Amino acid sequence: MTAAQKTRAAAPAAGRRSAPPPEAAAGQPRAGKRRRGAALTPWLYLAAPLTLMVMFTYVPVADMIGYSFTDWDGISPTCSSVGGENYTDLLTRPARFEVFLVSGFYLAASFVQIAVALYFATVLSLNTRFRNLFKGLLFFPYLINGVAVGFVFLYFFQPDGTLDTLLRLVGVEGEHLWLGDPDLANPSLAGVSVWRFMGLNMVLFLGAIQSIPPHLYEAAELDGANRWQQFRHIIAPSIKPIISLSFVLAVSGSLAVFEIPYIMTGGANGTETFVIQTVKLAFQFDKVGLASASAVVLLILILLITWVQRRLVPEERVELS
Repeated sequence: MTAAQKTRAAAPAAGRRSAPPPEAAAGQPRAGKRRRGAALTPWLYLAAPLTLMVMFTYVPVADMIGYSFTDWDGISPTCSSVGGENYTDLLTRPARFEVFLVSGFYLAASFVQIAVALYFATVLSLNTRFRNLFKGLLFFPYLINGVAVGFVFLYFFQPDGTLDTLLRLVGVEGEHLWLGDPDLANPSLAGVSVWRFMGLNMVLFLGAIQSIPPHLYEAAELDGANRWQQFRHIIAPSIKPIISLSFVLAVSGSLAVFEIPYIMTGGANGTETFVIQTVKLAFQFDKVGLASASAVVLLILILLITWVQRRLVPEERVELS
């Protein structure tokens, strides 16, 4: 056989060897389908929560914005568009925004709440006896329904009630109108919010503190640092993002206070908040359009304040080593 004949015989054989096997060629479409299926799997799990979020959050917000441009009374099957009259009515009546002064009491109470929660979280992160019991006791008020909390403290703040009895034990005599006196009503209600929500902040702080590596404490003890110095130089810098988040929640929460004052006083005696005023516009005065505009203004205000806070205190990544 000549060299040319050998070359011609080898060429088909090489072509046959270089061709992919039938199994591999058939497996390529299956691999592509598996990759597409893997990409779609997370969306299948997210479909239900995303659907619920859109149905019960974004659709109602869109409806609320639409109603804010109407004069709907909440009952009539029809309503007419009034343009921006509802917003003009709100912005030209400063008295409607005076209720935000009440939010100052809850904002001050939020700062107290954060300080107390940070103290308990720091103490309970140490080897304290019965610390699990104290964690449960401090977090338990947050688990109680807000309506139940309101009714419990209605009896607590009654004249000559539980609080007055406790004050007599320490030498403070007399009956006090804790919810009837405008000078005492807001501080009393703000104190209830501290008692109820302090446990949530404590749990957030405690989780952040427990994520700090133990060897940082050991190194600080070898350097002779006391508990205060450990808190100042290790704990506080390490949980700074959680503290910043707590302040953001404190400001937004103080602007949207509703449950406790509505149940305990109904907004009487100078305890009316912006949300209570909005609810009254909708359900007592049948001005759903104006109430929707109030809700939109509150939403914009909270988003704006949150954005300003984030700009002033940017989120930092804390490296623990």
